[in-house]
Amino acid sequence: MKTIKIAGVPEHFNLPWHLCIENGEFEAEGIDLQWSDVPEGTGKLCQMLRDKKTDIAVILTEGIIKDIVAGNPSKIVQVYVQSPLIWGIHVDAKSKHETLSDLENTKVAISRIGSGSQLMAYVNAHNQGWKTDDLQFEIINTIDGAVEALSNGTADYFMWERFMTKPLVDNGTFRRIDDCPTPWPCFVIAVRNEILENHPEIIEKILEIINQTTEEFKEIPSIDRTLSEHYNQKQEDIQEWLSLTEWSQKQLSENMLNKVQNQLLELSIIDKKGTFAEIVAG
Repeated sequence: MKTIKIAGVPEHFNLPWHLCIENGEFEAEGIDLQWSDVPEGTGKLCQMLRDKKTDIAVILTEGIIKDIVAGNPSKIVQVYVQSPLIWGIHVDAKSKHETLSDLENTKVAISRIGSGSQLMAYVNAHNQGWKTDDLQFEIINTIDGAVEALSNGTADYFMWERFMTKPLVDNGTFRRIDDCPTPWPCFVIAVRNEILENHPEIIEKILEIINQTTEEFKEIPSIDRTLSEHYNQKQEDIQEWLSLTEWSQKQLSENMLNKVQNQLLELSIIDKKGTFAEIVAG
């Protein structure tokens, strides 16, 4: 039995992994796949790959591309979720800010430096025609930290996946001002180079198993109810989320990699582009 460590955010996108692990599908192939939930998100996941704390990360596309360009010894082996991530832009329910334009020159709460919440703050600022050099950040680590920062005024707004944050909108903690979808597929699967070189057949088998599950995921009986109970979401919100979400079983294309890198370069998030061979596993 070969132990492989995998990490990702504790969000509904990742339920297919948990189902495969619970059903013993990896075990049947001699793979002990050990999942770690990482609520801090992409910045922490990048660090875990670098520190060999995980072998595989299910991670935001823009975040891992930025980190591989900066020297993370990992590669993207596949797109995991093809559809964009819909980032909700949230303020405290009692905030004086009413519209997106009110948030220019205010402070944004981010989970950590290099996180998706930081990168998307740049994308949103760019979309609005704001000066991206003027963005101010407050590091809050997790959603709980964001609740605290927005309620005590140490930050003004917070960008996070819209559906995972909706219970906080429903219960009157946050108010959602707008949405900002990623201009690319949202999640990819990244693997440390050392694992890719030494155990390519294991990685191939893991992808084969997860791809079969994601391909049939929406057809699983009562999957909306399962997701709703598992992630504390209203069933109608889960149904809307399922209708918008498309999993992928394919590799990231060179064209899409160029699109992401060009935007990151334009926003000065990266200072050079990596090659397709450096970033994407062949």
